[in-house]
Formats: sequence, structure tokens, C-alpha cells
Amino acid sequence: MSGPLSGMTVIELQGIGPAPFCGMVLSDMGAEVIRIDRAGNVPDVFPDQPPISPLERGRRSIGVDLKSPDGIDTVLRLIGEADALIEGFRPGVMERLGLGPDLCLARNPRLVYGRMTGWGQVGPYSQMAGHDINYIALAGVLAHIGTSPDEPPTVPLNLIGDFGGGGMLLAIGVLGALVESQRCGLGQVVDAAMVDGAAMLMSAMHATHHAGAMRPRGQNQLDGASHYYGVYRCADGEYISVGSIEPQFYTELRRLTGCVGPEWDAQRHKGIWPERKAQMAEIFASRTRAEWCDIMEGTDVCFAPVLTMAEAYEHPQNVERDTFVEVAGVRQPAPAPRFERTPSAVAGPAAHPGANTDEILIKAGFDEAEIAGLRKSGAVR
Repeated sequence: MSGPLSGMTVIELQGIGPAPFCGMVLSDMGAEVIRIDRAGNVPDVFPDQPPISPLERGRRSIGVDLKSPDGIDTVLRLIGEADALIEGFRPGVMERLGLGPDLCLARNPRLVYGRMTGWGQVGPYSQMAGHDINYIALAGVLAHIGTSPDEPPTVPLNLIGDFGGGGMLLAIGVLGALVESQRCGLGQVVDAAMVDGAAMLMSAMHATHHAGAMRPRGQNQLDGASHYYGVYRCADGEYISVGSIEPQFYTELRRLTGCVGPEWDAQRHKGIWPERKAQMAEIFASRTRAEWCDIMEGTDVCFAPVLTMAEAYEHPQNVERDTFVEVAGVRQPAPAPRFERTPSAVAGPAAHPGANTDEILIKAGFDEAEIAGLRKSGAVR
């Protein structure tokens, strides 16, 4: 294994969305991530090809019956030798399973116990089901995404709550706690909630709000209202993006689009934004996306074509930087960020549930008789 976390072991309780994203990040950084899959999900016959999910890459998997006392004891033995644990259940579920933080930290006092929830461990919403859209709604994020205050907020992809404010924040928390535990020898619980993380991502907007400059959605510089920061349709039906916020970049935008008249001088005058935006839309609709790339690439206009995932794989900037890699025939994002001395790497494709049960147990010190007994009882599979 390579990466700055090489030599560390993380136990991941199988889940969806943000906790697996955290597991992927930690694995890419070199940690050995062991995923505890439900025994019932282990196939009778393993397919020849690995699962295609990049989100689940780089782990080994053990199938465990978490309703079996022997299964729980097996997980506790694995936790006893681990550096961190991550889980994404509702509050109280791990405690009811017999894997709560008190028991785990008693078994392994240096353990970092990472918890990922939507609403957090406490509060009137803490036991409610929810998804990304609900968490960013309560965090004061969703209300500000959209192009008009007269239309409902725009529903974004689940990047803000699940991954940016969720899995990424959990990974940061686990890393911070690992640093501290290496220093003092004691672990702790990391309580990461998607509503908290989504709120944190809005920090800059809170400054605008308290300055009295935040207007309803669709009327602000960065939400599509301004003519110099937005997405425009081209003659071929494709789209380009411009973000010419600073005066020098706005000057470049005007030069390259021919908007040189004095009526374009008042860049920040919100009253003229609708008219200028309509004019700018006509200009961009006069050429294809490829033509605008020829005109604007290599300048400081703050420009990029709007690409699909398939197109992003092939763009020269991404190709030269190796932004995407291929693992077991599947194109996917490369590990990030990049470390000069201890480079991250994808440890391998996703594992089928239970694919590594025996090797994980052997490495953890279980003897052949113990493994046979666990398999016979159904505690592991």
C-alpha cells in the first residue's frame, strides 16, 4: 500500500452514500479498509467481474451476521486491532447491535470512531429518515439555489449533503482524530452530520447575509442572475460556462464577445443584469461550443465548456493531469488530493460482499478451527 495512511486499518460498516465515500477517500490514501458486509448479501457464487462502483473501490470485504453474538464478537476482535471505524446508521443502531462507541473504545482505547448521520446524534429530527435534499433544506442551503424567487429551488445532485458536507467532512474528522490519537494514544467519537457539513459549506454566504447583501435566489452574483457568471447555450445546443467576476476577467469577457460599448461598463449594477444577460445569451448562441473553446481557451476570461462525464474523460486538461483512472475496465475519478512523497493510489476494484472473509480472519489471528466454527454457525460467510 502507498499513501500517507499506509499501515493504518479502518473498519467500515457497510452502508450507502457518504460513509462509503469516506471509506474510499481513506483507502485511496493508503489505509487498509475492511468492509463489514451483511452475511445475507454474500452471493452463493462470486461473479467473475468485480462490482463497477468506484465508491466501493479499494476495500476487502467480510460477510458477517450482525444479529449473531459470534458475529458481533468477530467484529469486535477486528475493531480491537483497528485504528478507526466508520459507520452510517441512525443514532442508536450501533448501540443496539452491541457495537456502540463505549464498547468499542473499551476494547480499543485508541480507536477513532467515526459516525455519519443526516441530522446528527441528537435533536428532534435525529431519528427521522432523510436524504440529501432534506438535509440541505434544513441547513439553509437549498433555499438559495435556483434562478428565480418565483420558482421552487433547483434540486441539485446529492453532492452537497451526502458527499461534500457528509462523507468528505467525516473523512476530515477521522483524519484529525487519527492525528490526535497518534499523539496521545486515546481515540474518540467523531460525530459528522450532513446538515452540519452543508451549513459549513455556506460559510461565505453567511457573511454576505450578515452584510445585508444576500438577495432572494436568482438575484445574486453567483446564482445565475449576473451576465458574467453563468451558463449559456451555444448554437449547437451545447453549453459553456463563464465566471468573469473580477474586473480584469470581465474586461476579457467583453473583449472576446465584442461587448465594448459603455452600456457594459456598470458590471455590478444589478438593475441591468437581466438585459445584459439576454444580450449575452444571444451572443453565445451565435457560435458552437467548439468555436467558443477556440476563442476563449488559453485566456483569463474564466471559461470552460460544460462537459458530460463521458466528455470529461477525454478532455486534454483531464487527460494530461490524469484526473480520471481506469480500474478493472471502469473509468473513474483518480484519488485526490495528490501527495508528493506518499502518493495515493486506488488499491483495487470494489469487492463483492464477503469475498475476503477467510483472509481477513486469518490476518486477524483467527485459527482454522475458529473460522470453521464461525462459518458453520453462519456468523460469517
